Amino acid sequence: MLRFLIRRVLTGVLVVWLISVIVFGLFFVAPHDVAQLLLGKFAAQNQQLVASVTNQLGLDQPVVVQYGHFLGRLFHGDLGYSYYSHQPVTTLIGQAFPVTASLALGAAVIWLVLGVLVGVLSATRPRSWLDRGATLFALAGLSFPTFVLGLLLLFVFFYQLHVAGVNLFPGGGYVPLTTSPGQWAQHLVLPWITLAVATMAVYVRLTRGQLVEVLGEDFIRTARAKGLREGRVIYRHGLRAALIPVVTQFGIDVATLLGGVIVTEQVFGLNGLGRMSVQAVTNSDEPVIIAVVLLAAVFVVAANIVVDLLYAVLDPRIRLS
Repeated sequence: MLRFLIRRVLTGVLVVWLISVIVFGLFFVAPHDVAQLLLGKFAAQNQQLVASVTNQLGLDQPVVVQYGHFLGRLFHGDLGYSYYSHQPVTTLIGQAFPVTASLALGAAVIWLVLGVLVGVLSATRPRSWLDRGATLFALAGLSFPTFVLGLLLLFVFFYQLHVAGVNLFPGGGYVPLTTSPGQWAQHLVLPWITLAVATMAVYVRLTRGQLVEVLGEDFIRTARAKGLREGRVIYRHGLRAALIPVVTQFGIDVATLLGGVIVTEQVFGLNGLGRMSVQAVTNSDEPVIIAVVLLAAVFVVAANIVVDLLYAVLDPRIRLS
């Protein structure tokens, strides 16, 4: 297992390095003048200033030398300065990351736990009102775009309740967990629901379908013939086998989570990585874009390694070798 883990980590490092090469090529070797973008309207007025900034940034050096400097700064945690706010990119990432991490982790827990739970209840009670209700919820959840659901939740649980004199949920903003855990959760309940509903619907249908299929397998009939309790048969043997595709799906969803986070943060006014990415693209803030892309790459690689390890835990037939 240790050899497998080392091999997967080295492969992940290689993937992140290749992405850094691609990102560097797109933003620093592409046919545009970074110095002029940085100086904006002042560039046309003073070409000498453009030449000075180009020299300071090392953009007049060979591409290989530029990439070496870029990689060296990266290893030391120096992601440069934002062209727009002129602050260190690491500072901006440090401010935005807790917001996105809180939003993503909370939503992931909701869609995984509730999705699997409802899927199990639906599979063990086929054609019941619970099964039909779960199917209806899945169809409705998949039909709602994330931004539409977020706006509906804001209208009902913020605006309408506020008009009625009830201030149950804030309309946006973020309170750090260390400041007030209660307010932290209160500010994130609506964003969590918005981000989790569509994905939770997928997990309900996926868990139900897999568990219904597994409960018809020979080893389940053998377990029942041995006199094991039905709960033990379902949760110890059936669910464990049914969760393997769910774990695969979870790895895919976690890897693509940034897309949903961008929309949710925009709707609720959360200053996280998603909203910061949109602002960076709008303002051509290349150091921030590069930092977010590399951070997302590291996150995806780490998520895939965790999923590979979970396979061996859920299925004893899988050996990490």
